[in-house]
Amino acid sequence: MAQKLELTWIGKGEQPKLEPRILLEDPELSYHAKERVTENDIFDNRLIFGDNLLALKALEQEFTGKIKCIYIDPPYNTGNAFEHYDDGLEHSIWLNLMKARLEVIRNLISEDGSLWISIDDDEAHYLKVVCDEIFGRKNFVCSIIWQKKFSPSNDAKFISDSHDYILVYAKNKDLWKRNLLPRTTESNSRYKNPDNDPRGPWTSGDLSVKTYSEEYDYPITTPSGRVVYPPKGSCWRIPKSKFEELVKDNRIWFGEKGNNVPRLKRFLSEVQEGIVPKTLWLRDEVGDNQEAKREVKKFNEQDVFATPKPERLIQRILQIATNEGDWVLDSFAGSGTTGAVAHKMGRRWIMIELGEHCHTHIIPRMKRVIDGTDQGGISKAVNWQGGGGFRYYKLAPSLLKKDKFGNWIINPEYNAEMLAEAMCKHEGFTYNPDPHVFWKQGQSTENDFIFTTTQLVTHQMVAGIVEQMKENETLLICCKAYNVNVDEFPQITIKKIPQAILNKCEFGRDDYSLNVNNLPMKEREPEQLELF
Repeated sequence: MAQKLELTWIGKGEQPKLEPRILLEDPELSYHAKERVTENDIFDNRLIFGDNLLALKALEQEFTGKIKCIYIDPPYNTGNAFEHYDDGLEHSIWLNLMKARLEVIRNLISEDGSLWISIDDDEAHYLKVVCDEIFGRKNFVCSIIWQKKFSPSNDAKFISDSHDYILVYAKNKDLWKRNLLPRTTESNSRYKNPDNDPRGPWTSGDLSVKTYSEEYDYPITTPSGRVVYPPKGSCWRIPKSKFEELVKDNRIWFGEKGNNVPRLKRFLSEVQEGIVPKTLWLRDEVGDNQEAKREVKKFNEQDVFATPKPERLIQRILQIATNEGDWVLDSFAGSGTTGAVAHKMGRRWIMIELGEHCHTHIIPRMKRVIDGTDQGGISKAVNWQGGGGFRYYKLAPSLLKKDKFGNWIINPEYNAEMLAEAMCKHEGFTYNPDPHVFWKQGQSTENDFIFTTTQLVTHQMVAGIVEQMKENETLLICCKAYNVNVDEFPQITIKKIPQAILNKCEFGRDDYSLNVNNLPMKEREPEQLELF
């Protein structure tokens, strides 16, 4: 049996126990168009400000298996000090942080969805092995080459790099279906009509194949009387009887003088409606870094990202991987290109960003998109007129904190509603308060409910609740203290908080970011990285 390849590094097994935070909307920073532009305007997009690993975890309950396409452009770990990111993390730490994020990302992707990761040579090949482990090597789709710049870097120490990679993984390649790319004027221009065929423009294809078959190896006499054979070691791709049918239907081209080796005519009117995507994406087709910088300058001239992605690049990804109405997620939102493009293309989007450029770049950009005043990027190509909106969220603080004696207590910043929603997440319930029944704050099934309170739960209170319950209903009560003989109420389960959740996750930690200044450095060991 073949041995499984697995990348190992210092600290690989030390995965964080993430707290499932709740998200708090700030209506002052949410934004929507003043009027509907079309009936298909989308308003439930989400911009989340906060640590992207905690934010991904916060989305898990609602969005597991629902995101059609996730695109991420993580810090590349190049050793260069970028203004917006500390992009020089020690290699093992970078791999640990990426692995933790990829594991949550995989949960969020739909069974027919895909992940697209921008990366460069420094980590691309290590990252692929990590993705193989998490997604399964069989679900690797391809590695795309994107020409990110045209001119060489004269200050390059060795060889000037001109491209980045985009690693593409399907959640389940058996279910994932890529879309065709729209036909372009350039691709259609290859079709001509030199013989005035009434079926319209056509192009011709080779009639021979290298897979030899004696039945398909026969002489052909051209209209000029010349006898031709397939190339040596090859044969024709169709039998003689089929060839004769195609000649009668004027689908074989012998050249203007009727003397050439025959070729098969393919009509523009009969080809598939789009073009099969290729793995080489040139800057003329999808833009480059310079184009992206020009796009960013239109909404923030003073503070331009070092390596933004052009809107045409993200458009190409979403054309292949999504359809209108699908959910798209970017957990390293940067300047907000993914959300801007997804919005213009009629996709639902979620962006996560921790840096202050969430407010200095993304919000101003998305406001212009929604107002229709952003006519850069792909706007004219898709006839963007504005519309829709987004909700702005921030991560709630940690549910538990230590008091002055070092004991874990419920965070005083949590009100009753926040506490109820948080306990729903911790216990696997969907927060959905019943407006008429106070103890039905959330449910895990049609008949299983949860009730959270900071009051002392008494025997009399539970008895009153049980009187209201239907025969097949069950209830979990989460409280700080109770005085109840639980054996008398088999349909009731009671848990004390914070004790019930103390060991479930890591409380009080707000930063899992890719900022090296906030991370402890492992002591180096003799063996750093090995491939088994």
